[in-house]
Amino acid sequence: MEQPSGHEENADQIAYWNGPSGQRWADRHKVQETLLGPIADVLIEHAKPEPGERVIDVGCGSGATTVAFAKAVAPSGFALGLDVSDPMLSQARALAPKGLPLEFALADATVHPFEPASFDLLASRFGVMFFADPIASFTNLRRALKPSGRLAFACWREPKENPWMMVPLMAVYKHVPKMPPVGPEEPGPFAFASEERVTRILKGSGFVDVAMEPHNLAMDIAIGGGLDAAVDGSLQIGPASRALQGHPPETYEAAKASIREMLAPYLKGQSVALQGAIWIVTANAA
Repeated sequence: MEQPSGHEENADQIAYWNGPSGQRWADRHKVQETLLGPIADVLIEHAKPEPGERVIDVGCGSGATTVAFAKAVAPSGFALGLDVSDPMLSQARALAPKGLPLEFALADATVHPFEPASFDLLASRFGVMFFADPIASFTNLRRALKPSGRLAFACWREPKENPWMMVPLMAVYKHVPKMPPVGPEEPGPFAFASEERVTRILKGSGFVDVAMEPHNLAMDIAIGGGLDAAVDGSLQIGPASRALQGHPPETYEAAKASIREMLAPYLKGQSVALQGAIWIVTANAA
């Protein structure tokens, strides 16, 4: 499996997304896209890609957002999907419709040698919260934008505002010790939850007119598959899955039963919907 050369401080993230966790995300790409697709719709609505524009999609994963941007800027535009995960980019290349103006690059956005001032839009759905040095990363990305360029990305708000992730985790914590707390400046899913921190990073990277708009969405973690699907999904990806890593089968089964018990009240038909909370962040390059 190929891994990109990258900023040395991003080495742990590169290893993570090219290991078993990255492969699980790749294997579940259809399910995850069903879950996260509405967030892509909100992001694209705010990013406002236009025909003929050139777009960088950071942390593109299995490529659904890159495809959406490519369709929006076609036929004369171009979308570049960038990710550090070889398993997910393999899926992206296999799944992307033929004939669209797009490419995928296995690369670390912190150090990738973009052609200066060559893109109109920098976008990301949950792909920018994992930079070890976010100011260095966004500075490099801003250099790739034209002076008229702009930024739009989605990131998670506070954990307490995202029960779709935290309810299964609280069930698991009945059986295993809590994971070490992640510092407010450390990479992770909630690293950009703070409005003050995101604004500080983007302004420190040279962006202007930074704005953050909150959005709440119902996240059907069952993907229409009922309670069993919701439980299985929680155990495969997300904080509950990470908390159970390395624990014996009997602990896993006990935690699974607790997740089922805690999710059961949310079951309506074949859906298990809990709140998700995101920021849509926008800014201008100059």
